[in-house]
Amino acid sequence: MGSKGLVAKGPPQLPGWVLYTKGAIILLSILILALAAYALSVHGGYSYYYSSGAPGFLIFLAIYSWIVYGGTTVVEIWYAQWYYRVVVLVAYILAVILWLSAWAWAASWGSFILAYANYYEPYQRYGSVVAACAGLGAIVWVIIIVNLVFFMRACLRDSGQSGNVELKETQKPQHIGNGTVIHQQEVPVDHMVATDQSGQGNQRLQAL
Repeated sequence: MGSKGLVAKGPPQLPGWVLYTKGAIILLSILILALAAYALSVHGGYSYYYSSGAPGFLIFLAIYSWIVYGGTTVVEIWYAQWYYRVVVLVAYILAVILWLSAWAWAASWGSFILAYANYYEPYQRYGSVVAACAGLGAIVWVIIIVNLVFFMRACLRDSGQSGNVELKETQKPQHIGNGTVIHQQEVPVDHMVATDQSGQGNQRLQAL
C-alpha cells in the first residue's frame, strides 16, 4: 500500500456495487432537487416573513453531484486516459463536506419552521418539505462517505507496483553440435548475469 496510488492516473479497481452507489446518489439528488424547487415555490410567496437559502443550496448541491458522480462514471468507462485520481478525490471530499452542511442546515431550518409556524398551513408545508430534504440529504451523505472510503482503499492498494516488476528475458532454444536442443526457461535479467558468468567459467575449465 502507498499514497502514490492516490495521485496515479487511471481508474482504480473498485467493487462492482460501487457503481450502484453512484446511481443512488444521482437518483436521490434528483428527488432532492424536485423537493427543494417545490419548497422555493412555496417560500417565494412568503419571503417577506422569513427566508432561507437551504433549498437553493440543496439545488446547487444536487447539480454538483450529477456533475461529479455522473461525470466520473463516464470518464471511468469511456475516457480512462483522462481519469486523474487526485481530482476525483478532491471532488469526493468536497461533496462530503457540502452535503453535511446542506442536510444539517435544512434540518435546523425545517425544525424551526415547524416549531413556530404550526398555525399556518403554508409554513407547515414548507417546513415539512425542507425536513424531508434534510432526511434524504443525510442518506446521500452516508452513501457518499461509503463511496469515498472504498475509492481511497482501492487507490491505496493500487500503489503502482505493476511498474516495478523486474524485466524478464526469454531466450531461444540453443542447438549444440550433436543436434541436441537445449530449452531455457524465462529468468529475471539480474539472474542472467550470474548464469552467463558461470557458463563462461565452465567453458574455461573444459578448455583446460
